[in-house]
Amino acid sequence: MDDDLTPSTDLQRWARQYRQFAVQECPNDPLYVALCQIVADSPELLALMVHVRHAPQARPNLLLAALHERVLAGVPHDLAAYYPSVGGERAPDAALADSLHRFVRAERPRLLEHLRLRSTQTNEIGRCAVLWPALSAIAAQTGRQDLALFDFGCSAGLNLGVDAYRYDYGRFQLGAPAAPERPTVACQWRGAAEPPRTPWRLRARLGVDLAPVDVQDEDAVRWLRACLWPHDRARARRLDQALAQARADRHPVQRVEQGLQTLAVWLQGLPAGVQPVLFNSWVLAYFDTPSLAAHRAEVEGLMRRHSLLWLSAETASLRPPGLALPPAPEGESAESASLWTVQALAPDGQLSAWVLAWSHAHGHWLHWLG
Repeated sequence: MDDDLTPSTDLQRWARQYRQFAVQECPNDPLYVALCQIVADSPELLALMVHVRHAPQARPNLLLAALHERVLAGVPHDLAAYYPSVGGERAPDAALADSLHRFVRAERPRLLEHLRLRSTQTNEIGRCAVLWPALSAIAAQTGRQDLALFDFGCSAGLNLGVDAYRYDYGRFQLGAPAAPERPTVACQWRGAAEPPRTPWRLRARLGVDLAPVDVQDEDAVRWLRACLWPHDRARARRLDQALAQARADRHPVQRVEQGLQTLAVWLQGLPAGVQPVLFNSWVLAYFDTPSLAAHRAEVEGLMRRHSLLWLSAETASLRPPGLALPPAPEGESAESASLWTVQALAPDGQLSAWVLAWSHAHGHWLHWLG
């Protein structure tokens, strides 16, 4: 479709998405807030969204990541002065809109390539600050300390290294021992409930993704960096440390079209006595309604056949059907936070579900419910 022929209703819908994204998803990044507002006001920039081939990826962060990747690639342009990720120190100002429009026109072929072929893959190890106590809670619940982790939608598979990172919650620390180059995730522990301390170990792990990031491929890794907010240098350093850890550990990551079929085969090969855990974080939003229903039904079958537990960190609207929604932490939005839930097969053969925690989408804070 020619950009000039983009229906006005589509432009209006995308404009609302960008304004909402600025308020709910990236309010702490001044550059991204400003860029979203500029895009929302520009039919020329909004029309870029028509080139996104996969409808679930037609979200503001895909274009933001595409722009960031071009900046990280070293394209000489005054727009780079606004990006802290490449040393830029210029605050958003009146000249930013013109700079953005000129940059988009100059880099249009590569930007359109990203919009057509890429998907956002913010494989943020900050979520491991919740994954660690969640696995401890599962070990306590099941009485099994030997766990097997299947990361559905794993991107570069960095969450598979959850046991190799250290977690600083302020009042206490968990995870691997501190070391100079070991990633340390700072996470604010909220709420009165204490974390479970049941020890656990991963006897098997596997990550699957439609388009996994090869940690040995610098172009692919640059895209992963591009999916981070440009102002957050701590996250960028932590990502680099996690990538180095992943290159050393070489945890298995597979490119698959049918992830649950791979899960079914993997479950059959696990050692006896190991508790399998299916994990996904900010993945289900990319399913349309019929596909999500089919996905839930297929996972339920695997839960019944293999005593699989399903650990899910998604928006509250995607919680297990029928599960009551606990109040979001004071001052936080249920729409932008992660709700961590577990589904399992109860002794009476019925499926049960419960909430473990609320958290920031990238693991900056954790409100443990247990």
